[in-house]
Amino acid sequence: MLEYAGIGGLIVLALDLYAIISIFGSNRGTGSKVLWILLILVLPILGFIIWLIAGPRESRNRI
Repeated sequence: MLEYAGIGGLIVLALDLYAIISIFGSNRGTGSKVLWILLILVLPILGFIIWLIAGPRESRNRI
């Protein structure tokens, strides 16, 4: 059972790191970046889900 918790934690960590790196690379303002990163650090799973739904708007508008 512990192995599954460890794997789950690594997956959450990898997804959160992906989100944080993506936030740093975006062209948003500094305040917006700080708020998104704080949300992801304080609420790792929920913050990632919220960021996934509301955050990455740039890639949707590119053609």
